[in-house]
This record gives sequence, C-alpha cells and structure tokens, in this order.
Amino acid sequence: MLAINNLSYYIGGRAIYENASLHIKPKDKIGLIGLNGKGKSTLLKLIHGDYQPDTGSISKSNECTLGFLNQDLLSYLTDDSILSVAMQAFGETVDIQKQIEVILKKMETDYTDDLVTKLAKLQERFEALDGYSMQAKAEEILEGIGFKTADLVRPLKEFSGGWRMRVMLAKLLLEKPSLLMLDEPTNHLDLPSIEWIENYLRNYEGAVIVVSHDREFINNTVSKIVEVAHTVLTMYEGNYDFYLQEKGLRSEIQKNAFENQQQKIKQTERFIERFRAKATKARQVQSRVKALERMDLVEDVVDENAAVNFKFKFKQKSGRHVIRLENLSKSYGDLSILKDTTAHIERGDKIALIGANGKGKSTLLRIIAGTEPIEGDREEGYNVIRGFYAQHQLEALDVNNEILEELKQAGSDKTELELRQILGCFLFSNDDVFKKIKVLSGGEKSRVALSKTLISEANFLLLDEPTNHLDFISENILIQALQQYLGTFIVVSHNRHFVSQVANKIWYIENHEIKEYPGNYDEYVYWRRSSAQNLEDDSHKKITKPAKSPAKKNKPNTSSNDKALTQAEKELGDVEQKIAELEVNIKKQEDHMADPMIYGNPDALLRANEEYQALKQELRNLNTRWEELFNHLENM
Repeated sequence: MLAINNLSYYIGGRAIYENASLHIKPKDKIGLIGLNGKGKSTLLKLIHGDYQPDTGSISKSNECTLGFLNQDLLSYLTDDSILSVAMQAFGETVDIQKQIEVILKKMETDYTDDLVTKLAKLQERFEALDGYSMQAKAEEILEGIGFKTADLVRPLKEFSGGWRMRVMLAKLLLEKPSLLMLDEPTNHLDLPSIEWIENYLRNYEGAVIVVSHDREFINNTVSKIVEVAHTVLTMYEGNYDFYLQEKGLRSEIQKNAFENQQQKIKQTERFIERFRAKATKARQVQSRVKALERMDLVEDVVDENAAVNFKFKFKQKSGRHVIRLENLSKSYGDLSILKDTTAHIERGDKIALIGANGKGKSTLLRIIAGTEPIEGDREEGYNVIRGFYAQHQLEALDVNNEILEELKQAGSDKTELELRQILGCFLFSNDDVFKKIKVLSGGEKSRVALSKTLISEANFLLLDEPTNHLDFISENILIQALQQYLGTFIVVSHNRHFVSQVANKIWYIENHEIKEYPGNYDEYVYWRRSSAQNLEDDSHKKITKPAKSPAKKNKPNTSSNDKALTQAEKELGDVEQKIAELEVNIKKQEDHMADPMIYGNPDALLRANEEYQALKQELRNLNTRWEELFNHLENM
C-alpha cells in the first residue's frame, strides 16, 4: 500500500533519516516509537507530503488515501458547529444534501418535471452514500470521545485547543482513510475517551500509524512496532510488550558486540600509545591506526530501564496531616464541581487523581495548592512545603537562561555537580546543560521543569499531567524518581502505566464528591471490572471525616516511631555519603588501571585489579544496604 525506500532526510546537516526503509500493508496497525527529537513526527510529515525527502522515495498505491492528525490542527477556528466540522468528512454527501435542500425549497413554488427528476437522482445518490446515517455516525464518534449531546451545536471556536483537537480526530475517523496517522492522539483525551479510541482503532478497517508515549495505548492498539533510532526504521512483529522482549534480546547481542569492540579499541589504543615512539614498531603502530580509522563502530545500547538514584533532601519533614479538606464545595455559576465533600491527605500518600475531563481534577489540584477560592475549610498541615508542576510551568521558564543556570535559580542548595547529575538523569548530558531554554522542544522543556520541581526540596508535590511530551525513557526516569520520593504527592494523569507504577491510592470525582480507592491502579481496575454494580454502589468507598478522639489519652503515642524513623533516615544519609565517596575511589582506581605503566606490569595490574574488585564488591554491599534502608523507611 505504501513503501518507503532508502529514505534520507537532513535538518541543518544533521541526518534524521539515512537509507531508511519501511513497507506498510493495508491493515497494518503500527506503533511508531523512539526518543524525542529522533524524527517520529517528521516521518509522518514526510509520508503526508509536508516535507520532501533529500534522497530515496515514498510511494503509495493509487487507492491509498491519507488522514493525518497532528498538533498543527490546534490552530483551526471556525464559527461552524462541531457537528458540522466533523461532518465535513462526508464531503460529497454533504454537498448532495445541500443541493437536495435547495431543490426542495424551489419546488414549493416551482414544481417541474426537471426538478423532480433531478431530485430523484440526487436522493438515489444520497442513499447510496448512506447519507441518512451520516449525522448519526458523526454524533456517535463525537460523543464517544467525550462531547455531550448539547455541545454538538456549539461553534468550534468556543472550545479549547484540546477539545478542538478531538473534533479534528472525529473528522478523520469519519473519513476512514486507507492510512490513518495519529501524532500523540491521547495528549488531549481522558481515560474514558482513550479506551473508546482504543476499541475503535482495534476494529479499524484500514492501516494505522500511531505516535504515542502512552505505552498502554500503544500496547492495546497496535500489532507492529517500528522503532526510530540511529537514522533508520526497525520493525518488530508484535505489540509493545513483544517489542520489549525482542528488543531485550537484540540489545543483549548488540551490547556484547559493543563491549567487545570497545575492549579491542582500548587495547589497540594502548598498543599505539606504548609503542608510538619505537622505530621497530612503526609499521605495526601505523597498521593499527589505520585499522581504527576503518572500523565500523557498533552503537552502544540506550537502556530505557536504566536505574537512577535520586537523592531527595528535605529541609524539614511535614507533619502527619498534609492537607485536610472539610465540607468542601466549589462551583462556577450554576456549574457545580464539588459539593459538601471531605478529603484528607496524610504524609506518605501517593495519590493518583483520575477520571474524565470536566469533572474538576485540575480545579481540585488548585484547591489543594491553595490557589482556588472555595466554600468550606482547607487546612494545611505543619511544615508542608509544596512543589507544583503543571504545563504552564513550561512558560514560566526563563527562555534566555541556559538549562544549568535555570536549575541553579530553583532555590536548591545543590552543587553544580549534583545538578548536572540530575540533568543527566533527565537525558541532558555534557554540553547539553548549556543549551538555552528557548531552543528546547516541548518535551525537553518538560524535563527541565520536572527537574526544577524535583530539586525544590518540597515535601509535598502536586503534579498535573507530568508525562505529557515525555518519551518512554524520560517517563521511566520520572517513575523511578517518584518511587524513591519519601514525601507526599498527588498527581493528575491519564497515563495508565505511569499511574500503576507510582500511586498507592486512587482518587476520582463522582456526583460532586471526592472518592477514594485505597490501593494501586491495577487493584482499582480489577475492583471496577469485577464489581456487580456501578460506582454508586454502597460498597464504594467515600472519603469521610474521621471521628475526633473523645479523650486525649486515646491519641496514639508516635514518639518511638519518630525516633526510629529519624535513626533510619540518618543511616540512609550515611550510606549515601559512603556510596558517593566509594564511587570517586572506583573512578580513581579505573584511571590508575588505565595507566600504561600499570598495564605493562602484570604483577602491578593484578594487584590493582584485586583492589578494584574489592571496591566494586563494597559498592554492591552498600547499594544493597541502601535498598534495605529505603524499603524500611517506606514501610515506616
């Protein structure tokens, strides 16, 4: 249906694609994945014809039609209703309907045989195109992706960018192109809408290419994965779970080849360095120099599951009660969001606030942050230090700052080395930290803003859609950071994999009340699916105000627990310091072992290696102890 052959495309002399090839069959369901900035959206624009390849070709069959959902469509505005915009998908059918309406109007005063004949032909064609059901189809899809029936007659221009994007998605789905290309379709969808789209795409008759950083969405909709990496396209026959398994096997082979080659390079370089000045070895030295120049280098493997260690430091720990909302009500005019509801956030809670758009999740987050006026009581606990991440934080970045400079201004006491280590975790390495904010992509700005939030020394984080614009590696890093975070947080997210990895409680808003499931996301989903009744069942757990202790003597004594917690935290800090010192010593030992004088002395090299292995074993022991202490603290 569509063939990409030996495609090359350059931006500013940098190769985005080089001799890349891909063949798409009529019913392929493809997930296009890869790191941010590697060319996923560029490939879709090349296929669509917005960009032209420098070399190679993109050819498609005559019957192949394209539909492309991209972020540029956010700027489209019109006074037409969203139903009318969606029905533009039925171009010929809508045009015939208008002609029929004009003829019917004429026939009120001019009833002629010619008009009757013309009307009959138009009605026959209209029926053949299934015109009588086109409005019902448009309404079904618009309501499926979250619009209310009353919204369908409202002008498109009245809706926000995210909702306008949904209308354009509905229009594309109604057009039913042979190849449907979707660039980050879930960024503007809530969970019910995501699930509806998943089901639609699974049954879609044509081919689909999806670019998405929502791994659950990818896993549930595609049967093939195409990875964009190293300027080429690599196909994996299976969904995302299969890709992870197969990629692991391929990566292991590639990693071994890379390490073997690196060892060979080091040995060759040491030989060259040692014998460069000896005339008797000149020919051998030159031979090895040329061999290095001709060597086809094996790329190292980028590990998406690489472990990171965030050393969170709090100036002070919050009290047991972080936020208490009592008899809370919130409305905008006649629109009621929350009504006489109660909720408590305790120290150590890791809450995911989920649900459909329009229920008030972002409003509730602002209420918790103390920036939204309410009816009722909001009480913030002792020593609570808030850190807030939302998409508008990207605009708050100083575009003239360098990345490292921006983090230095975040109010942290961390050294430049510590800040660079944190930026390295978020894929800003070496000279990347000196890039200006203004030249960064949306995903890169998100990583900078998240870094600032995580180093703020806040003991209570509020995170609004933090995974938007993050690729899988960055998302995995954020997951690990939050798993290691010893404070409290509440996160709004529609990313199911992310939520399942970080939350120990689930909140959602129903019937204007805050409701809680006291477990992780997977348990919550199982409970919802296995429940014989709907969400209003009496077994549903509502957050209620706990009864006050009738007497002071009933208040639990936590002094011993606090003492044990303080002692464990101190030991954890000591172990972290020892690990840092040991890592420095290991680096020094590695430099020592790389010395040609040591390398040329077998006895000295043996002793140095024994010392090195002892240091490595001590580091493994300390890391094991750190994990034990960390798990102990989490349980406490």
